[in-house]
Amino acid sequence: MTTTRLNTADADFAERLDALTAWSEERDQEVAGRVRDIIARVRQEGDAALVALTRQFDKVEADSMAALEISPARLQQALAGIDPHQRQALEQAAQRVRDYHEHQKQASWQYTDADGNVLGQQVTALERAGIYVPGGKAAYPSSVLMNALPAKVAGVDEIIMVSPSPGGVVNELVLAAAAIAGVDRVFTVGGAQAVAALAWGTETVPAVDKIVGPGNIYVAEAKRQVFGKVGIDMIAGPSEILVVCDGKTDPEWIAMDLLSQAEHDEEAQAILVSPDAAFLDQVDAALARQLDQLERGDIARQAMINRGALVLARDMDDCMAVVNRICPEHLELSMDDAGQWASRVRHAGAIFLGRHTPEALGDYCAGPNHVLPTSATARFSSPLGVYDFQKRSSLIGCSAEGASRLARVASVLARGEGLTAHARSAELRIKE
Repeated sequence: MTTTRLNTADADFAERLDALTAWSEERDQEVAGRVRDIIARVRQEGDAALVALTRQFDKVEADSMAALEISPARLQQALAGIDPHQRQALEQAAQRVRDYHEHQKQASWQYTDADGNVLGQQVTALERAGIYVPGGKAAYPSSVLMNALPAKVAGVDEIIMVSPSPGGVVNELVLAAAAIAGVDRVFTVGGAQAVAALAWGTETVPAVDKIVGPGNIYVAEAKRQVFGKVGIDMIAGPSEILVVCDGKTDPEWIAMDLLSQAEHDEEAQAILVSPDAAFLDQVDAALARQLDQLERGDIARQAMINRGALVLARDMDDCMAVVNRICPEHLELSMDDAGQWASRVRHAGAIFLGRHTPEALGDYCAGPNHVLPTSATARFSSPLGVYDFQKRSSLIGCSAEGASRLARVASVLARGEGLTAHARSAELRIKE
């Protein structure tokens, strides 16, 4: 296996790094057209389109939406039927995710100024949220927990989950996770048609206020196209991990941490940055040994060839400069005093501190959300959280004296903008 080697001292380092980390945002126009047609069909035909498209794409023999909805009793049956160790792990993970997100809840607030005006902010939860959960081989019960539990903590009234079941096969762990997370309704539909149903609603599927959760290129494009009708979490790219190590961590650990993301798919990105050249060689050798031990070794190997890299930096300060240039989804700081170095990080989705904190723990059970900004969008966005399921309304309540004082200011500004009705509306409140 040949993994790209970079050196920050090279004149063309920045250019090569940018080329390696770049992710094309060009839309596949053929996919966009297909998605547009699917959305239009669901909007026009409702349930009938959902059933027909599910039969076509997922090969599910269903003749009505009743056959595509999973009852609460069936969710509880799945929970009762899974391996006890799996149930315990799901419940422990759910509790940790719930506890973490409780700290994110925002409360309403207000104050009264010197003129007796009441000003503030009222925080309310969304009424209904939709979560998309991949099905088939790419079934992730952890995604159910990470998407549904923040909504529950926020106080969302109803959570609708959609998850395809290719060939009619459902994933019992996904259903069990839905039961644990308190999902209200579950439909075994997927793809762009499921996103369209959540956005506009059908006779059976309720329209939601926001859609969150990962999916394939059709799901991502559908989310892009329905944004504005509903909110979305993000348009996510391939998974990423950047590890910064001082050379003192076991190279076997670091190699497996890199592979933990590389095994997602061939376009995933795994990069190690270190000032220790010998350590980079040790990790490279460990990667070669470990790849043959992985069930998804072929995928991980291709990912490391396509977009992986081992980067030699001048020193730890140089390492942090690389971090803030890449803006990674997952960042491991495998070093002494990791907490202090974290204060130097400007852009990252999640920061894993110290040698004993592999990214994989964050994927499942540490507590913070694993839905994170990719493709350098950590420059301006954040992990999925309770705040994504809450809205804020401004509160303004004027006293007679306060209205009179504010109206004099508003009048001047409104007339300066040529908006006479605005000015007159304010001026009528002025006390002579």
